[in-house]
Amino acid sequence: MSLKYKQILVAVDGSKEAEYAFKKSVSIAARNSATLNLVNIIDTRSFAAIEAYDRSIAERAQSFAEELLEGYKTEAQAGGVQNVNVIVDYGSPKTMISKDLAKKVVADLIICGATGLNAMERFLIGSVSEYIVRSATCDVLVVRTEEIPD
Repeated sequence: MSLKYKQILVAVDGSKEAEYAFKKSVSIAARNSATLNLVNIIDTRSFAAIEAYDRSIAERAQSFAEELLEGYKTEAQAGGVQNVNVIVDYGSPKTMISKDLAKKVVADLIICGATGLNAMERFLIGSVSEYIVRSATCDVLVVRTEEIPD
C-alpha cells in the first residue's frame, strides 16, 4: 500500500466550500506529484423543468462549468501541479463522482467541499459529500474550512 496519491479527483461547483476543497487539492497534488482531475457535474435534475421554457440553460451551464474549470486549471498549474485534467459531465453528481469518474481516472483520493447546498436541499436529496464518503472505494477528504485552525 502506497502512502502517496497519484490520481486526485476534486469536485467543484462554484461554491465557497468547493473552492476550499480545490485549494487544498492543489497543495496535496503538488506535494504528491499527482495528477489533479478537476470535475464539474452538471446536475440534469436541477434544470430539467426549466429547460422546457429556456433551451439555452444547458449551454449556459456547460459554458459556466468550462470557464470555472479552466480558471482552476490555470491556478493549479501556477501552484505547481504538472498534470491537470478538466472533466465536465452531465448526470447526478453523487453517483458520477463516487462511481463513474473515480473509476474512469482510477482515483485514489476524492476531495470535495462539505456542502454546496442549503439545508432544505440536503434534507430532500441528501448531501453529495455524504454519499461520496459512503460509496467511494478510495480515500475521501471532505473539506469544511479554508484553513486549518491553530
